Amino acid sequence: MTVNEDSFTNWMHREEIAESMIPIIGKLHRERDVTVLLHSRSLVNKSVVSILKTHRFARQIAGQELSVTETMPFLQALTELDLGPSQIDLGMLAATYRSDERGLTVREFTAEAVAGATGANKIERREGRDVVLYGFGRIGRLVARLLIEKAGSGNGLRLRAVVVRGGGAGDLVKRASLLRRDSIHGQFQGTITVDEANSTIVANGNAIKVIYANDPSEVDYTAYGIKDAILIDNTGKWRDREGLSKHLRPGVDKVVLTAPGKGDVPNIVHGVNHDMIKPDEQILSCASCTTNAIVPPLKAMEDEYGVLRGHVETVHSFTNDQNLLDNYHKSERRGRSAPLNMVITETGAASAVAKALPDLKAKITGSSIRVPVPDVSIAILNLQLARETTREDVLDYLRNVSLTSPLKRQIDFTSAPDAVSNDFIGSRHASIVDAGATKVEGDNAILYLWYDNEFGYSCQVIRVVQHVSGVEYPTFPGAVA
Repeated sequence: MTVNEDSFTNWMHREEIAESMIPIIGKLHRERDVTVLLHSRSLVNKSVVSILKTHRFARQIAGQELSVTETMPFLQALTELDLGPSQIDLGMLAATYRSDERGLTVREFTAEAVAGATGANKIERREGRDVVLYGFGRIGRLVARLLIEKAGSGNGLRLRAVVVRGGGAGDLVKRASLLRRDSIHGQFQGTITVDEANSTIVANGNAIKVIYANDPSEVDYTAYGIKDAILIDNTGKWRDREGLSKHLRPGVDKVVLTAPGKGDVPNIVHGVNHDMIKPDEQILSCASCTTNAIVPPLKAMEDEYGVLRGHVETVHSFTNDQNLLDNYHKSERRGRSAPLNMVITETGAASAVAKALPDLKAKITGSSIRVPVPDVSIAILNLQLARETTREDVLDYLRNVSLTSPLKRQIDFTSAPDAVSNDFIGSRHASIVDAGATKVEGDNAILYLWYDNEFGYSCQVIRVVQHVSGVEYPTFPGAVA
């Protein structure tokens, strides 16, 4: 057999295994509320090729490719257990099994590693929590996609309604079309139909009521059968407690803002300070996309090396707040054409760090340049550390953080030497450490952090909503603190 034939035979074998994984993953998700992950990446509703690519991507993080032949035995072992709602990471199971020296079988090791999700320890399925989107722009539609995707088992979060201002004839059809097709993030994965008579968009079987209103005071959500809902405000029109309190209408229990909150509104970066949310807190903010991108790696560096001071420069994709062509804008420079210019502007991300990391004593400054790309930004984090280190040490540390720490859903890692911004469209992490660009000399470290400022941020928003709703299920094996 030639090398080419041997390589193709190997591919066909792995393809066959990946194909057999799909019904197992789907059944665990639908019947038991178990989400199967691979290094924090969900394998639910993924194609054969996508499953194989996700396994191959592990080499960018762990230094070696994972094979489905290695992970399949762990997946089969899961089917034999009395599992409750949870997230189970096959990549973590395989990695920890490799380093275990007790001679356990895969079945024995798996049963022990996920014991917290079985038998008397398992969490019972919870009743679904209603969610309302106020606004249906870039972030609103991506959050909607994520909510629909996660509806899977019928438990968890349920997108019940979207509130928008009336847009005239054909409004509902146009909004459904924007949800169905996206110039950056591609086609919606599923089917969407429009019921104009009942002002409803049906996406993958989820009936989403479209409510037309010009102000929160005009809506009584109980009239639509909505109760104890979490309302996600994607408009950014109100950012303080007084303004956001307008949303606390009949049927709404909590309000989550997808922009930096002002005054005493808590700014939450999931993975860093979400555990500080008080159970009775009704209004909170998910901060900004840039704050979410820099705070997790900043916390990681502070925990290991100490940070004395820092500066973040964000090279940010343009947004709808800018003009397509030169026109009047209330800001000094944002009126100039977004696709034709680099535009210096301000960022509140550096000052927002203090809200998410109050124990960090270091002063962090920041500035931003908007550039002519529609999505994915990069934050350049320049830090003076409390002790000297090496580039190799920092990269090994951050690689491990992305694999095994409590921040593994927030921080990703790539060693791809040819990575560019488009490669990170659709990333579900808050930021991705670019190993090749990282610079360290003595007590100075410069981190280059890619982030999908639309989709990665939307994933962080969903994580906060899951946490406050009580449907954020534990992950096994547990992260290394």
